[in-house]
Amino acid sequence: MPGGALAARLVAEGCDGLVLNGTTGESPTTTDAEKTALVRAVCEEVGGRAAVVAGVGSADTRHTLALARAAEQAGADGLLVVSPYYSRPPQPAVEAHFLRIADASGIPLMLYDIPGRTGIRIEPSTMLRLAAHPRVVAVKDCAYDLLGSSQLIARTSLAYYSGCEELNLPLYAVGGAGFVSTVANAAPRALRAALDAYDAGAVTESVRLNQLTLPLVELMMASGLPGTVTAKALLAALGRPAGPVREPLLPAGRETADGLLKAYDELVGSVAAPL
Repeated sequence: MPGGALAARLVAEGCDGLVLNGTTGESPTTTDAEKTALVRAVCEEVGGRAAVVAGVGSADTRHTLALARAAEQAGADGLLVVSPYYSRPPQPAVEAHFLRIADASGIPLMLYDIPGRTGIRIEPSTMLRLAAHPRVVAVKDCAYDLLGSSQLIARTSLAYYSGCEELNLPLYAVGGAGFVSTVANAAPRALRAALDAYDAGAVTESVRLNQLTLPLVELMMASGLPGTVTAKALLAALGRPAGPVREPLLPAGRETADGLLKAYDELVGSVAAPL
């Protein structure tokens, strides 16, 4: 399976965890069988060398439970669970949804807070209560609330991962654990380099390295195209396994792909360590 080949490359390039079947992985348009097959293939390819986290989010708690059980049986190390979307349930229902998944699972959960897509926030008070569950251990943070995230990092043991590339370094600097990234599908070493420099105490260098990633981040995440489209276009331009996007998405045009490749090449040329 092409997903296994890409997974092996990402681990070789410095990824210590892989998140499958998220929105960038086109979870809205892949079947349940495809999702399970991907988890199994990637676990077989990289098992023991990187954590494998399976996205199991849906707007239906019963469906999410079924996806969670299938992912766990396929070998996933953890689950990424997004807030139920579109129906916009109130906070008690959001909390109950996550607790149902956590109670039914034997592996840890990463909660996905992305109100811009789901239409609802996981409110800080809800997050505090969920943090008390032994299997709720992490958050993919796309809430764009650095103050709120900083407060929750200070008050809980939750591992906060940036889900917005432009906030990777800021969130890390206030206690974040890392990032879950679309751009890292193509340039994982460049994104990681900024955090490694910060860990080494080279704060000025970490800022410089982070700034070098911004042109590619902007093209991939703020160009008006979904990250799925730009990631697959860049991976294809680099000759890496990606495959076509699925409808209703449409592939990027030649001009977009050329621009992404140019920005990638400039990033690779600017970072000291070879990518």
